[in-house]
Amino acid sequence: MRGVVLHAPGDVRVDHREDPTIIEPTDALLHVSATCVCGSDLWPYRGIETVDGPSPMGHEYVGVVEAVGDEVTTISPGQFVVGSFFASDNCCANCRAGYQSACRHRVPMGSLGTQAEWVRVPLADGTLVPTPRVPPDDLVPSLLAASDVLGTGWFGALAAHAGPGRTVVVVGDGAVGLLAVLAARQLGAERIVAMSRHEPRQRLATEFGATDIVTERGDEGVARIRELTDGLGAHSVVEAVGTQESMMQAIRSTRPGGHVGYVGVAHGVTLPGEELFYSHVHLHGGPAPVRRFLPQLIDLILDRVIDPGRVFDLTLPLDEAAEGYRAMDERRAIKALLVP
Repeated sequence: MRGVVLHAPGDVRVDHREDPTIIEPTDALLHVSATCVCGSDLWPYRGIETVDGPSPMGHEYVGVVEAVGDEVTTISPGQFVVGSFFASDNCCANCRAGYQSACRHRVPMGSLGTQAEWVRVPLADGTLVPTPRVPPDDLVPSLLAASDVLGTGWFGALAAHAGPGRTVVVVGDGAVGLLAVLAARQLGAERIVAMSRHEPRQRLATEFGATDIVTERGDEGVARIRELTDGLGAHSVVEAVGTQESMMQAIRSTRPGGHVGYVGVAHGVTLPGEELFYSHVHLHGGPAPVRRFLPQLIDLILDRVIDPGRVFDLTLPLDEAAEGYRAMDERRAIKALLVP
């Protein structure tokens, strides 16, 4: 099959990879209908994360089940399914607590590479959620968004306690940040501030529900948030970048007693203990337990209540994956959708 492989920083190719097969009786084999490039894929692409030899890429996927192992009972060939970026059994103690991304038997889908024509999904019963029927083509991008960036933005908003009567600030205007804006609106937030310097992203944030746009960053951005909130800071802040600057901007934009939901994959982030101690700010986040939210998010998409697929502003055939990486790296695209 054809699949995207990162050979070195900046060197993305579509290679011929070995066809996946059923290995464990709990596996499913999926014909990928759509996949995409994630902002976290840019860390190794930029050389910030080490690439140890050719590595298959991708962890977001939707598709049609081709075959299942002998122990799979809830998923059948022919079903259209949405999965998350961690395979999980959905029944261990951590999964039952709603943290499937911390499943005791989890398998990172990035290790299998979903930017491909086919993918093997471990722990299929716990990982995959079928739609009632094969969806129309126009809903496929939104269902794909649910496999990671929508669920991650949703988790960020929940971790930040977004809700009625609250002011929510979103740090980061990538796909996750934009969908955290959408999530905050769905959760009933009264005021939603998107921090963005890019006009196309500002427009989409506004369409998703942002009431204010702040273009400043760092200390200037914090000062602007304070101005907008009578000097107090926001009740809820979503950090959707993963850098030292973005994390401190999030914490310092939060009022005492407020909440930060951090879902940007952290790189080089350290927290100043004394400042955090006196801030009275709650921190919660990490890899989003997307599987927890999939049934709800799929229903909202199928009922056309939300349209998260709008974050895909570039669609390419799989063979042109390298252009998708370049476009996102150069911020010419928010998120690139790949069609095998």
